[in-house]
Amino acid sequence: MGRGRMEIKRIENPTQRQSTFYKRRDGLFKKARELAVLCDADLLLLLFSSSGKLYHYHSPSVPNVQELLRRYEAVTRTRISKEGGGWENVEEVERMCGVLERELRFLKIDEGEEYTLPLLHVVEQNLEVAIKKVRMEKDRKIHEELETLHKMVKVKQQEGCGLCGKVIRLNI
Repeated sequence: MGRGRMEIKRIENPTQRQSTFYKRRDGLFKKARELAVLCDADLLLLLFSSSGKLYHYHSPSVPNVQELLRRYEAVTRTRISKEGGGWENVEEVERMCGVLERELRFLKIDEGEEYTLPLLHVVEQNLEVAIKKVRMEKDRKIHEELETLHKMVKVKQQEGCGLCGKVIRLNI
């Protein structure tokens, strides 16, 4: 007897959500391998977890990621990587993702880990830069809203003056 249909929505329990992620991730990669083998399909599967960790799979028939990206660019007529600056192989992608994962972990500051003082200083500087950008954007938005409101007030004042003039003319 099968299980009934499951409603697709975010799992609120973090432990259950993580467990489901790992099970479904493994199933997804299994299906990708099967598709590559059974249908002789070239594929690249990139999956980022909610913590920012990268999981990837590419079919054995693909010599490297760059070749698959070139084919993708040719078919879609879009540009992904710069000439000469593209990734040469999966190892380069993994290295880049490792750097990005570390940066993400730094932003989250895991209480279970020990951080050095210089590392915390770098994190603090990054956060200060981010806060500065957010404040600048917020100030810009507030300035735009104020300008819009000032224009609305001016229009309403002009309408009020026009109405006052009509009332005066009617009373004369």
